Amino acid sequence: MNLNKIIEKIKNYKGRPIKIMEVCGTHTSSIVKNGIYSLLSPNIELVSGPGCPVCVTSGGYIDKLIEISQKENTSVLSFGDMLRVRGSKKSLIEANGNYKMIYSPFEAIELAKKNSDITYVLAAVGFETTAASHAALVDEIVNSKIHNIKLLTSIKTMPLALEYICNLEPNIDAFLCPGHVSVVSGSKPFDNLAKIFNKPFVISGFEAEHILCAIYEIITQIEKGQGKMANLYPSSVSYEGNRLAQKLLKKYFYELDALWRGIGVIKKSGLVLRPEYKGLDAGSEDMIELEDTSGCRCSDVLLGRIKPNNCALFGKACTPMNPVGACMVSKEGACGIYYENNDAIW
Repeated sequence: MNLNKIIEKIKNYKGRPIKIMEVCGTHTSSIVKNGIYSLLSPNIELVSGPGCPVCVTSGGYIDKLIEISQKENTSVLSFGDMLRVRGSKKSLIEANGNYKMIYSPFEAIELAKKNSDITYVLAAVGFETTAASHAALVDEIVNSKIHNIKLLTSIKTMPLALEYICNLEPNIDAFLCPGHVSVVSGSKPFDNLAKIFNKPFVISGFEAEHILCAIYEIITQIEKGQGKMANLYPSSVSYEGNRLAQKLLKKYFYELDALWRGIGVIKKSGLVLRPEYKGLDAGSEDMIELEDTSGCRCSDVLLGRIKPNNCALFGKACTPMNPVGACMVSKEGACGIYYENNDAIW
């Protein structure tokens, strides 16, 4: 169908109110930067979900990283966003420990080989896509018999989180599923969820036209009284997913209950190293949630209950230069995206 007709349909939709959760932070960023809010009928609401891995990593995990960074002959390796997320009191940067920002988990291999007297602890945070990279790293560590790399894992899987949200927030009518995650997991888990909850689960790419087509698909399904999975990203996503990545994940990790910051414990939604590889683990199962007394409403943002600007701290006490909540830190966090693109939203 012609894109102009799709936009016309979306702008002029007069059916029952629809609340759509875009799960992935990259989708949120594209929606905001491309002005998609301005193309929506008043009866269509887009809300963000828990698709930012930094945002759902517990404060106790940050405290553990800080504790590790204070040890002698030890260095924490982390992507940039994680360095600025606060635990109970401080972030890794503020704690002035031993840390190094990396761009790829495999940088740990080169560092470990050059500095055999230092133990490198990788902040292994992410969903299925990043988890596959972490599994490949462990494979290299094991095969190369490297003894001075460990992982502190906070790896989470998305389908069970969406099932949890469907049960917790029944007023969410449809889901724009995470494209990157789906490349690894495949569309099958979302097909199962669509059948269980009779709601549209639509997998989309990240360009504006991809997202508009996904919204159109959701509207069409709801008007027909349907609730199906639709894969609109077939160039990258198959039904079964990346079996090689899945096999590697199963080889080195197993499922257990995981703590999602601001949300709670979601059963079997986390991945930790298998017992036979526990020597590579830096204490990943010792995480606790910290009580948040700051007034931050990241949890409500992650569950689609409010928009970031509905939080009293947004843009005032909480800014990217002084983030109170994790959603303001990450480039995939809804609060940070809203703040940086203020003119595109209001």
